[in-house]
Amino acid sequence: LAGLIVYLGMMVGAVLLGGLADKLGRKQCLIISLAINAAFAFLSSFVQGYGFFLFCRLISGLGIGGTLPIVFAYFSEFLSREKRGEHLSWLCMFWMIGGIYASAMAWSIIPHYGWGFSMGTKYHFHSWRVFVLVCALPCIASLVALKFMPESPRFLLEIGKHDEAWMILKQVHDTNMRAKGEPERVFTVSYIKTPKQVDEFIEIQSSTGTWYQRWLVRITTTLKQVWDNVLYCLTAQYRMNTLMLAVVWFTMALSYYGLIVWFPDMIRYFQDEAYESRVKIFDEEEVSHFTFNFTLENQIHRNGEYRKDKFIGMKFKEVRFEDSLFEECYFEDVRSSETFFENCTIISTVFYNTDLYEHKFINCRLINSTFMEEKEGCHIDFEEDNDFLIYLVSFLGSLSVLPGNIISALLMDKIGRIKMIGGSMLISAVCCFFLFFGNSESAMIGWQCLFCGASIAAWNALDVITVELYPTDKRATAFGILNGLCKFGAILGNSIFSSFVGITKVVPILLASSALVGGGLLALRLPETREQVLM
Repeated sequence: LAGLIVYLGMMVGAVLLGGLADKLGRKQCLIISLAINAAFAFLSSFVQGYGFFLFCRLISGLGIGGTLPIVFAYFSEFLSREKRGEHLSWLCMFWMIGGIYASAMAWSIIPHYGWGFSMGTKYHFHSWRVFVLVCALPCIASLVALKFMPESPRFLLEIGKHDEAWMILKQVHDTNMRAKGEPERVFTVSYIKTPKQVDEFIEIQSSTGTWYQRWLVRITTTLKQVWDNVLYCLTAQYRMNTLMLAVVWFTMALSYYGLIVWFPDMIRYFQDEAYESRVKIFDEEEVSHFTFNFTLENQIHRNGEYRKDKFIGMKFKEVRFEDSLFEECYFEDVRSSETFFENCTIISTVFYNTDLYEHKFINCRLINSTFMEEKEGCHIDFEEDNDFLIYLVSFLGSLSVLPGNIISALLMDKIGRIKMIGGSMLISAVCCFFLFFGNSESAMIGWQCLFCGASIAAWNALDVITVELYPTDKRATAFGILNGLCKFGAILGNSIFSSFVGITKVVPILLASSALVGGGLLALRLPETREQVLM
């Protein structure tokens, strides 16, 4: 849920903030998006309630979703036609770098449970909160750097601010000429696009009445303009391209994000199976006057009798007591993980400063037993033996797209966007079929890396063709709509694929490969934009 809630925020943010970027400007809306993400990511690191934490992640996702359509529209409007595909592909590589940064930080921070601190019994700041905080730092750095960046000259021309656009283009020209060793070259303009006329009625209304009436008019007008842009993407001129792109974005997201969640879940499933196969079972043991002060792990105790035993300063990890008797025992400073007592009889036993809460006693009879000063908050400070593998999988999954990123950047302007999308999606579909042979952790890791490496070229080409198929005043809106649909596909993929873990591999593999084949074949019908000048 913590992951899905971010995708939900991204879905809304992509449409809303992407649409606003076509009206308020790329730079301004990018700053707003980054600020929302940074503020609520930072806040989510400190909140203690789960509900408020989810709310912060939702709003943080809103900001993340907003940055994606804006940054591609913004960057594309500074690029020349000859190198646009290549440089947009290099931009896509920073999604990979962000993934490597996040997985490396998770690996190096989260297992260090001692990095946290507590203030009383109510406030706990554990190592995973440090990780959330560290993940917000690049966003804050980007926010500061963006203050020194210019607005998109194409957007300025679109709203009639010719002087500002001219100054920015001159700066770009002079910088490029100095790099080429031709600083004497003079910047000249041969043609200026005629600005659109602003609706006079709107301007009159927004300059009258009280301040909140003026703001209300501006907000409602802006939202109406955003909605008009959304509808414009479905007019006869763009309808077919929008619908085909929507299907390609959706099928790509459904399969990719579904499998990205499915891979670690399957690896964890294999780990759990191996762990359960090593369980130790104790039947009808009788223990009395013994002190347990060491960790009990991966054990099942059945029909045992424990009399006048002490359990002090110890840990239970994956331990079950079934149909057992505890009489005049004493538990103190006990911590537990996945530990339960089922159908047990507990007589005259004291539980002092433990986390053995009521829900851990299933159908048990407690007679004259006392619970004193139960532990509050989270006290787990030990990690699973194979936890590092989950971080390794995430790290390798992010790193594996590096070859695909480089190849797609170098070939994007040579072989074209359409062949890149279709070819990448069809190769990814073939990779899916080999998942039938992934019956171990190492095999799943290998196929995940191959799938991620093969599919990244399609993502890069899809980003490039989306910004090139729409005019400047509709570009961020269209990208936002399609990216929002992509996140809807991600939510569906996450939900559907994870539900089949441990049940069957057939449905996730067939669903992913079918979606990729269908989307890849449809992508071949899109118009090629390699030689197209941005509208």
